[in-house]
Amino acid sequence: MLQVNDIHVYYGDSHVLQGISLEVRRGEIVCFLGRNGAGKSTTMCGILGVNAPRSGQVIFQGVDICGAPVYQNVRRGIAFVPEDRRIFPSLTVQENLEVALLPPRPEQTPWTIDRVYQVLPFLARLKNRKGGNLSGGEQQMLAIARALVGNPLLLLLDEPCEGLAPIIVEELGRVISSLREEIPILLAEQNARFALSISDRGYVIDKGVIRYEGSKADLLSNTEVQTRYLSV
Repeated sequence: MLQVNDIHVYYGDSHVLQGISLEVRRGEIVCFLGRNGAGKSTTMCGILGVNAPRSGQVIFQGVDICGAPVYQNVRRGIAFVPEDRRIFPSLTVQENLEVALLPPRPEQTPWTIDRVYQVLPFLARLKNRKGGNLSGGEQQMLAIARALVGNPLLLLLDEPCEGLAPIIVEELGRVISSLREEIPILLAEQNARFALSISDRGYVIDKGVIRYEGSKADLLSNTEVQTRYLSV
């Protein structure tokens, strides 16, 4: 589904990503772990084309999309839920979903607004409430719902747990896990324990370089990963 090969991303003269390679296959959740400032969000933006890599490949469904405009990559089927959610605060929940609605792709079970409400029934109860009046957890769920109604083929989630209470994080994990079979997910997260609990494989980034990669079991049993990323 997605293969990132040796991408290098710069901010001005600053070499932020120094040869990132990763893969996301159908039917799996892949976590992308690292501390704040390690390069997780930059990688997400590099994949989507917000800050295009200067070199390397981003292959999505067999096509190298590296350097393609963001709108083209979204039309191809990549959905991005950013760390700050970016819902429309002056629109209701229903209206936030309506503006993002796109037709389904061939052989895809459509993500309609009604279907999203079935998966996230509490959003249906809030459908007439403005986005700016939702709690942080409700806004996060709305941001994911808005991505889903675009009928994506790949979902990029950037720090979905940021600032959320533990009980909301638990519900978020349930929702993300339920999507595995329909939409492969790349999950960037500082909360390594949460991310590994719902992921199949993972990568650990530090200072713009992949330091570790492997299955959930591999990462959980790695002493260095335990000490540096799971001890907090």
